[in-house]
Amino acid sequence: MYQFNMDKYSGYGSLLLDFEWAVELNRYSLEFIGLWPKMKETTREKLMANVRVFILIIMVTFVCVIPCIHSLIRVWGDLMSMTDNLQFTLPLVSMVMKLIIMWNKKAVLAPILCMITEDWLKLKSDKERKTMIRCARIPRMIIICGFVIMFASFILLFILPSFGITMRYITNVTDPGKPLPLQTYYFYDTDTSPYFELTFIAQGVTLMVSAMGYTAIDSLFGLLIFHVCGQLQNLKGRLMDRREKDSNFVRVLADAIRDHVRLIRCIKDIESTFTLMLLGLFLYFGTLFSLYGFLLVTIVTDGRHLSLVRLLFLVTVVMNIFAHMCLYCAVGEFLIAQCEGVYQAACEYHWYELEPKEARSLILLMARANKPLYVTVGKIFPLTMNAFCSLLKTSGGYISVLLARRD
Repeated sequence: MYQFNMDKYSGYGSLLLDFEWAVELNRYSLEFIGLWPKMKETTREKLMANVRVFILIIMVTFVCVIPCIHSLIRVWGDLMSMTDNLQFTLPLVSMVMKLIIMWNKKAVLAPILCMITEDWLKLKSDKERKTMIRCARIPRMIIICGFVIMFASFILLFILPSFGITMRYITNVTDPGKPLPLQTYYFYDTDTSPYFELTFIAQGVTLMVSAMGYTAIDSLFGLLIFHVCGQLQNLKGRLMDRREKDSNFVRVLADAIRDHVRLIRCIKDIESTFTLMLLGLFLYFGTLFSLYGFLLVTIVTDGRHLSLVRLLFLVTVVMNIFAHMCLYCAVGEFLIAQCEGVYQAACEYHWYELEPKEARSLILLMARANKPLYVTVGKIFPLTMNAFCSLLKTSGGYISVLLARRD
């Protein structure tokens, strides 16, 4: 997808290779589960991709989600066991939702990925090239960190339990025999051999592939948004710089409007793909943050016994949830800031030096750039840091409600 001419990017070769490597890692992950958007696919390629997605949905649903929900029903009322269950059930349900949405939206995202390739291959000034590379650093780090966390989680949830070390809350109700990586309840006896070994491996494989798809989909969202932000920065720079360097105002304005309309359509396509995913993530993060907050407060105030390893695991999970949600909202806030920058550049254009007819044409760009442009959460509210603060406030309120019901 990303084939760079390194002669054109002398001085940036190492960084671009790192970025290309990170993007390729993301692409291979989505291709493995059949969700990488492509403009051209043969009938066989399309069929194989659909089969892989369908098999993964079936695996996650029947190996993990349904047994986890069954177990949740059995432990309902025991807060510790419910929290242990929901920390896996909620992301697994969210994963099924992501798979279905991405499966349906592959055709929408394919032109955007082609647009990204074309943007990198276009001739551009050194300033614009630096802007694109600067915006590429952030999704590169997101992709790398996401996959590092994924492998670390896999070690904690699958490798360590193989040696008898588990991070879960174990009781006689949830795990009367040998503990599995997930808190599940099956219609057969998982304590006997070879059912235990087969179930253990099935959960491990499903968790690994699910985590890979979960991370890759989130990383794709960041990659698309930050590329659009880089193009908006370049658009702002062209409006501000060429007012003195380029006397052909009509051509400059036409190019700016064409580029702006292209980016608006791109943002709308991204929003139509990820808006329901973001709504599910908000509900998922808010619920888990409330439960973990209540759990930690209860441990501190009541002096409940909890092993140091499990306490560190809970604190790490809370910090990861907090940072993950904050990152999503920061990406949305950054997009809004870049969109407002285009409007600011249009307003600061030396319109008073133009002919009246040309100045009136500039109003078209100003009017469109003044309209809010953002990614929404379930078509309800924009993805901003203000939404993140409201989520924390709401979650804190639910922690107070849970503490009051406990008392």
